[in-house]
Amino acid sequence: MTLKVVNLGLPKSGTTTLARALTQAGYTVADHRLRDKEEDKPGKRRIFVANLLYRGLYEHDDPMALLPGYDAISEMSFIHGKNSVWPQCDFMMLQALKQRYPALKFIATRRDAQSHSRSIMAWNNLGTNRLPNNAVPGLPVGYGKTEAQQIRWIDAHYTALAHWFRDDPDYLELDVADDTAAVRVSAFLGHDLPWWGKANVNKKAKAS
Repeated sequence: MTLKVVNLGLPKSGTTTLARALTQAGYTVADHRLRDKEEDKPGKRRIFVANLLYRGLYEHDDPMALLPGYDAISEMSFIHGKNSVWPQCDFMMLQALKQRYPALKFIATRRDAQSHSRSIMAWNNLGTNRLPNNAVPGLPVGYGKTEAQQIRWIDAHYTALAHWFRDDPDYLELDVADDTAAVRVSAFLGHDLPWWGKANVNKKAKAS
């Protein structure tokens, strides 16, 4: 199976919405973790997409070597324990994917930066603990604990992607709140989407 679409959006940018839309459109989606392959025993409790991408790149010269059977990735990064891994911020990884899969389509889901930050702050301990206490591209340890710092980081991520992919017809920055989002994704991929909406809604953020 050939990799067809990769999302470069940050956590809480609409990654789960895209995952559901792609799944219902017939794609086989790797979304953050491979939960169906995890086992409840030491060393096998969490299998993260990001780790498999880097192992594939460095050990097999193909980021997807350890992700057979998947043709879409909806969320790449993770912070867990002492590990903080962000492939969507790594130009080397993106270049390797593009070179290995020339027809690959890149989507960058995004939201209004202030709304995005509020969702991050309300999602478990992502904004209050994990971001500021781990090294994240653009957020060294100690940063990312305030809305202003997160907004600067969010905006800079999409500015970097726009620079890396400038004039590239295989890149789409997508505001998931845009009324035309589903139409734009469908046209970009050349594939009908039977569903588009809101998935993994943060009730805390919605109420605030």
